[in-house]
Amino acid sequence: MKAINLKQKLTLFTEQWTPKIIGELNGQHVKLAKMQGEFVWHDHKNEDVLFYVIKGQLIIELRDKTVTLNEGDMYIVPRGVEHKPIAKEEVHIMLFEPAFIKHTGDVQHEITKEKLDWI
Repeated sequence: MKAINLKQKLTLFTEQWTPKIIGELNGQHVKLAKMQGEFVWHDHKNEDVLFYVIKGQLIIELRDKTVTLNEGDMYIVPRGVEHKPIAKEEVHIMLFEPAFIKHTGDVQHEITKEKLDWI
């Protein structure tokens, strides 16, 4: 294992809404993603998801409230809670999720990726 530089890893891709795996621990993947625009409403029935904002501002809409995250903020979406991330301008985030999770939950959408890349 060696140190991982998040800024360097973020230069390796440009795709939006396609998380890249940078590490694994205790059955969890650590992922980086770039986002801009609106994602789809979805949930993860049995898994919590942690969002950590590295750069920019991320809005997470929930059915009963809206959470705004700025650089350095994190939020854990509890399992089974429907949510929709929104980024008015490009945002860079780090995610902690179970290794087997699908990033769109059970929702099939044109942005759904069955297999994520390691970088």
